[in-house]
Amino acid sequence: MKTTSVVTATVVLTLMTVASGIPTRVARPERSDGRGESRGNPATPFVPQGVPPAAEDRAKNKAPGDAGAAASSPAIPAVAELAGQLPCTVEFFEVAGCRAFLIRPKAKAANSPMPWVWYAPVIGHPNTSHAWMLRQWLAKGIAMAGVDVGESCGGPQGRKVFTALWETLTGRYGMSQRPCLLPQSRGGLMLYNWAVEHPSRVAGIAGIYTVCDLRSYPGVERASGAYGMTAADLESRLAEHNPIDRLGPLAKAGVPILHVHGDADVVVPLEKNSGELARRYRALGGPVRLIVVPGKGHEVCPEFFHCQELVDFVIAHAGPPAHKRREARSPPD
Repeated sequence: MKTTSVVTATVVLTLMTVASGIPTRVARPERSDGRGESRGNPATPFVPQGVPPAAEDRAKNKAPGDAGAAASSPAIPAVAELAGQLPCTVEFFEVAGCRAFLIRPKAKAANSPMPWVWYAPVIGHPNTSHAWMLRQWLAKGIAMAGVDVGESCGGPQGRKVFTALWETLTGRYGMSQRPCLLPQSRGGLMLYNWAVEHPSRVAGIAGIYTVCDLRSYPGVERASGAYGMTAADLESRLAEHNPIDRLGPLAKAGVPILHVHGDADVVVPLEKNSGELARRYRALGGPVRLIVVPGKGHEVCPEFFHCQELVDFVIAHAGPPAHKRREARSPPD
């Protein structure tokens, strides 16, 4: 019988002590240059790898047709620490050989299927900086889930694992078929590339300084390895793989988008990412709102992680009763 690792937030966990409230610090993986902005850290270079190699090995050993099955998995430390601060339960499991998590309200579910927020990237995130917003979502009966696909850059391998996660959560766990996506930073490459291929499975997208253009971050040269292509090949096929060039299906489906982005972001520049996405999405007739935060860069601060409008957007689009109405009329992919 398959088992799943479960951590209940009321259990005392051995976790790193953190101060209450939210700090102002540079968001990983970038580090501060001392001026409140962030720079790439040459000591920890970007390594495009697709799904983690160990996950690929485990996936090869699965029986055919078992890609979406959930098996037990060790806890993801950042997620366990986040859950330890909240009234929730958290389960860790594997999907297609990759580590995944599901944080659910501790109280008995009032809504079936349960609405959820899909977070990416699961690389040291989500963490305690997300506690303020997640606490509000849990109070509304909204869960959070995600899967670690490594530095996939939104490539096809990672997208396959995302589909396996969606199938596992909507099947085995009875979650809503239309989550609200929460792409933070480079998680935008991952979630947007999955979303444009499955627009009827997306209730909305709420982004935090979201990467929308591969050319902007990490750059075609660095991303090409995750796609198994040369830089020249990927450049010639960006229309197939670059989120900002693939927005049509989402606009046609009327998927609402809200982004929060700082105008001092030098890692993921506003104009090349959220700004350009908003312009293109409006031109396609899609509903989009962009909140520009003056003077803020790629960092963890209240303007991003205590943003009530973003929290309310997720509640409006992921939670009942609106999500039930949309699921009822949503055609299959």
